[in-house]
Amino acid sequence: MADLPPLCRSALYMPATNARALEKARTLDCDVVILDLEDAVSPDRKDEARDAAVAAIAQGGFGRRMLAVRANALDTPWGADDLSALAAAGPDAVLIPKARAVDDLRRHDEALAMAPAATRIWAMVETAGAMMALADIAGLARHTRLSTLVLGLNDLAEELRMPLSPGRAPFLPLMTNAVLAARLHGLAILDGVWNALDDVQGFADECAQAAAWGFDGKTVIHPSQIGPCNRAFSPDAARIAWAQAVVAGFDDPANRGKGAIRVNGQMAEKMHLADARRILAIAAVNNGQ
Repeated sequence: MADLPPLCRSALYMPATNARALEKARTLDCDVVILDLEDAVSPDRKDEARDAAVAAIAQGGFGRRMLAVRANALDTPWGADDLSALAAAGPDAVLIPKARAVDDLRRHDEALAMAPAATRIWAMVETAGAMMALADIAGLARHTRLSTLVLGLNDLAEELRMPLSPGRAPFLPLMTNAVLAARLHGLAILDGVWNALDDVQGFADECAQAAAWGFDGKTVIHPSQIGPCNRAFSPDAARIAWAQAVVAGFDDPANRGKGAIRVNGQMAEKMHLADARRILAIAAVNNGQ
């Protein structure tokens, strides 16, 4: 894994069949565009959606944005064809839905064996099985394309018969475990979607909650959610100033070889340097650099 994973504060889902929305996505401020071949596409349009996604990958034009495709799972009638086509097309990432166990992801990884080396796997953790196997699933990052976990609380809530409510109290232990598993194995992790498009404050609160819980970003379902999402997962001025001071401190020749230094009256260790650089990378994107 790279020291600085791709920026993924906001990951916008859109049906691959919606050509107009797809064209607009090339101009939006989201960090990731996820072309959906799964839930957002009816069975009679699956082949059309796959062809549209492959064409979009070939056309490019997404700038700094990552381009991911949510495929149908291998145990569906369309999964094998999706993965074969995506392996040839080479998007930045293939999002695997409803992973239940380590073997599920291994099979999907094998199906993408001929994809370009840069194509990563993102895994949706949205089943009881996945929640029970989080550490093992995240551990696949050592020897597969897995780079990111995506929380899917809509499906999980239905399976567990636990309605989603403001604050998500019943799900907080599961969210913590997901972040722990991701950090243990060097993965990025994204929070799930917010369904109530008209509840702007509720969305902002949930973004703030996810940021405080350690998530790198959030999946979104409408362009209006991108701005609030990016703000929630971006560092504030004080955090940027701290990061600048840490990087400058370790770059000072006087501190060469030191594992810990004094920064603004506080101790900063080498482990803080990677976080400081990540913060400055996000700040650079916000400033259009």
